[in-house]
Amino acid sequence: MSSRSLNRVILIGNLTRDPELKYTPSGTAVCSFGVATNRSWKTADGETKEETQYHRIVAWQKLAELCGKLLTKGRKIYLEGRLVYRTFTGRDGQQRTVSEIVLDDFIVFGDGRKTTVEEQIQTEETKTQVVGPAEEMPNPEENQIVNKQKEETGKKGKEKNEDVNPDDIPF
Repeated sequence: MSSRSLNRVILIGNLTRDPELKYTPSGTAVCSFGVATNRSWKTADGETKEETQYHRIVAWQKLAELCGKLLTKGRKIYLEGRLVYRTFTGRDGQQRTVSEIVLDDFIVFGDGRKTTVEEQIQTEETKTQVVGPAEEMPNPEENQIVNKQKEETGKKGKEKNEDVNPDDIPF
């Protein structure tokens, strides 16, 4: 029987850049962004020192899409995730190792409310309505809106399937 272990990261910090939302060739959403955390302390002679640490954050699937919608550079965020070390070969042929935090949950601060990811998903689901075939809708103007939304969704779906090699993704 193996002993239990724990890989958990909890941070509160500010986004250092806008999230970058991409899609893998299979259509899975992946979002990366940076978070900075600060620490200050007083030295023995009374001088105040400050240190900043920068963290690479990666989110996948629905969570990645929410990050792309809700987060912007400078926003304060509480996040939970797990620490991952990954090795890859860079474009220059050099072997590189990166550490990153794979996001599990987050809360955005600064807009007067704290919203967890689960609440955001529920909000998104309540906004989304299932619409049947256009002929079932009583108003012809609504039919045009629904058809236009379907066309736009089809265009977005085609854009997602770009030829992206997962090895070329730098995060």
